[in-house]
Amino acid sequence: MLFSQKNQYALRAMYEIARHYDKGPVKTAQIAEAQNIPARFLEAILNQLKKCGLVVSKRGYTGGYTLASDPADITVGEIFRCIDKALGHVECVACMSSKEECPMEGQCSFFPMWKKVQNAVHGVFEKTSIQDLVNSEENKSGGGPS
Repeated sequence: MLFSQKNQYALRAMYEIARHYDKGPVKTAQIAEAQNIPARFLEAILNQLKKCGLVVSKRGYTGGYTLASDPADITVGEIFRCIDKALGHVECVACMSSKEECPMEGQCSFFPMWKKVQNAVHGVFEKTSIQDLVNSEENKSGGGPS
């Protein structure tokens, strides 16, 4: 897997908030329900996104979360870097599924290939904004957010 479940939840949360950009704060419960994110994980993820300056929160009855900047200016890469500080770490596919250290570390002939794959994937993350994802969904469904 190229990114964790936590990264997937963060991306889906940011996407949901972006769908409501300029319409006021989005409540945590609304994000959790719309994106099928367990509420207990969502609060921690939103707090981390807030610490990174990607979202802002407002307390109270009319409170919730909004994006800190335009969704066109927030990339998937930024979100993943916020959530997973070790995004730049390269692991081979065999070692990604294991909790043990790679027995071939430093001697692996495949490492340069995995590095190229990771760089290509991260390039896509860096070039894809949250607005791109919202636009993609709107084009697919033929309309805007509900």
